[in-house]
Amino acid sequence: MQTGDKVAVISPSWGGPSIFPHIYELGLEALTSLGLDVVEFPTARAEADYLYRNPEVRAADVNNAFEDAEIKAIFAGIGGDDSVRILPFLDPKIIRNSPKVIMGYSDTATLLTYCNQLGLVTFNGPSVMAGFSQWNAIPEFRQHIKEFMFESHDEYVYPQHDRYTEGHPDWRKQENAGKVNPWKDGEDWQWLQGTSVVGGQLYGGCIEVLEFMKETEFWPSQEFWNGKILFLETSEEKPGPEQVKWMMRNYGMQGVYDRITGILVGRARDYSDAEKTQLYANLVDVVSVEFGRSDLPIVANMGFGHTDPQFVLPLGVKAEIDCAKRTLKLLESPFR
Repeated sequence: MQTGDKVAVISPSWGGPSIFPHIYELGLEALTSLGLDVVEFPTARAEADYLYRNPEVRAADVNNAFEDAEIKAIFAGIGGDDSVRILPFLDPKIIRNSPKVIMGYSDTATLLTYCNQLGLVTFNGPSVMAGFSQWNAIPEFRQHIKEFMFESHDEYVYPQHDRYTEGHPDWRKQENAGKVNPWKDGEDWQWLQGTSVVGGQLYGGCIEVLEFMKETEFWPSQEFWNGKILFLETSEEKPGPEQVKWMMRNYGMQGVYDRITGILVGRARDYSDAEKTQLYANLVDVVSVEFGRSDLPIVANMGFGHTDPQFVLPLGVKAEIDCAKRTLKLLESPFR
């Protein structure tokens, strides 16, 4: 991306900007401060109930943003829980023929998956309201976005941060705009198993949201999983360690663990230390014990998803997990 690029803001899921405009507008200011020319599409500030009742309207904004040759990137206002409903109304020909940056996380995982299967690199990263609106309070995040999105690099080593924060102060209170909850001491990534260096294309998103897509025509084929590094993270709804275990078991029953090269798991939001310990044990039990992949690298407690600062993971880009050096590195530029 470059300074001066025209970028679209849309609401493919929940109409959060209409509920908390003071939060949304701070996010727009952050994008503008990067030198981007922000264009709000019709759904950006549309009422939440209207967007809920009209998934085809949300899809139209996606199609139109891709079709507009002046738009270089698309940012989701915020997540939600029903963006899967827009998928039947998307135009694969328009999207495939007009590749561009599209970024969001949480419920936006459905849209990122859809576009990634069409051959696009898509970006699991901050939304306007949850991420960019806290821009001024998280210098580590600002540095990462500037380096990752605006600097040229053929390789990129992901940082580990020495602090993190979970959730947001009550958005109903105007004085909380742009603020973050108290910081907690950072915790190292947890290298649960694996000793090798592996490569593969990144793919993943919010584990609960991806469940919405299973058994639909929009779920990836078995061949899609070949050579992937699967990344997953939990939402603010906080599925417990046992629920995550059940969802991970489903991937095993699909044969996914026989096809992928590694697993990355984001820091589980609002988990106690005991819950994190149980989560790590459950991940190893499913992958290693139940499905016999004790060799498959699993790295947990990473800085992507529903805690801050969050880093950007590009779906469809080659990456490397080095278990000895304990690093995650992109092997190519995500901006093709």
